[in-house]
Amino acid sequence: MTETTIKQTNETQPETSPAQPKPKQPRQLVRFTFYKLDPQWLRLPADVREQGRQELQQIFEEHGKDGLLRSFGLYGVRSDCDFMLWQATYDIEDLRALSSKIRRSAMGPYLTESRAFLSMTKRSVYVGKNARGAHDPRLVITPDDRKYLFVYPFVKTRPWYALPLEDRKRMMNEHIRVGLKYPSVSLNTTYSFGLDDQEFVVAFETDQLADFLDLVQELRETEASQYTLRDTPMFTCVAQPLGEILEAIGA
Repeated sequence: MTETTIKQTNETQPETSPAQPKPKQPRQLVRFTFYKLDPQWLRLPADVREQGRQELQQIFEEHGKDGLLRSFGLYGVRSDCDFMLWQATYDIEDLRALSSKIRRSAMGPYLTESRAFLSMTKRSVYVGKNARGAHDPRLVITPDDRKYLFVYPFVKTRPWYALPLEDRKRMMNEHIRVGLKYPSVSLNTTYSFGLDDQEFVVAFETDQLADFLDLVQELRETEASQYTLRDTPMFTCVAQPLGEILEAIGA
């Protein structure tokens, strides 16, 4: 075969494209925002407060159409906040837009963000890829919509990260086994590394207060517990429509 023939043959061969990586499943940004109502709002005329309630309710409903947005009451449970909004979205501008609209609303100057935790969904390093399958539920917040939501920031000690992965997996497996003893309690774990002051935000859902108390007490006895640096403040949140919350706190 001549050199010319070889050249022509090579030119007519279809080019082989490198394998394209599969697109990653997008991860959600999550924010837990705790609000405290200034008592001065309660001294305003009834018609002004009614308009303010309706405006806030409309903002809440509009943002709830395009992503996860849930409301919870904390009045009568904690003194530093009256209600909490749980939001999950794929765009940080959705978080900023909701906060901006609430601030600029009639009730906004009377609402203080007493606490706020920012986090993101992420695959767990303690769960094997084959066990997860193609879709990882940890990447999408899907609430069970139970009566109670327990939220708190969580920070591990530095020595925890210095341990071999196998040792951490062994301790987390014990953690998981304890959790399975309480099927009425489900867990949403999100990650805050570099995004906020904590490393994780955990949110437990259940209809049974006592089950959650017993679960947390038993988890204190696990080996991994000694590597907890901080897991406070803890918030007991009660699922409730925003309109009912505002009425209950006299807004």
